[in-house]
Amino acid sequence: MATINGCTVPENLYYFLDKHCWAFPLEDGKIRVGVTAIATKMAGNLTAVTPRSKKVGSEIERGKSIGTMESSKYVGPIPTPVTGTLVTVNEAVKDNPQVMLVDPYDKGWVAEFQVVDWDKQKDELLTGEAAVAAYKVFMDEQGFSCA
Repeated sequence: MATINGCTVPENLYYFLDKHCWAFPLEDGKIRVGVTAIATKMAGNLTAVTPRSKKVGSEIERGKSIGTMESSKYVGPIPTPVTGTLVTVNEAVKDNPQVMLVDPYDKGWVAEFQVVDWDKQKDELLTGEAAVAAYKVFMDEQGFSCA
């Protein structure tokens, strides 16, 4: 796992950098998605997270909202980095929004999708050293830090 300006960037995830969200293929073929530590730091102290559980079973396009995050300084969408059928949402983040701040890449995941063309979609996302390098450029240009 890489750390850039105090922000963790796991190299095994696939990132949609423009929207600060990630995807991870699970062993059962589903794709788990969430937001990055960078996104949660930009949002601030989260007071509410609302995953879109009523959309389970719906096809949702990459970049579209799968929920909302709220803090004292931000209210906005949680985007998905993949196009697919929403299978489940993580109700734990609704019950305890802070889990997205302290563990955004494990317990703070937001949703899981069934994705038909993962091999094609993953080529449109950044992973490994390419993701780390892109986030370093972003944070340096923005003067951004998680510390």
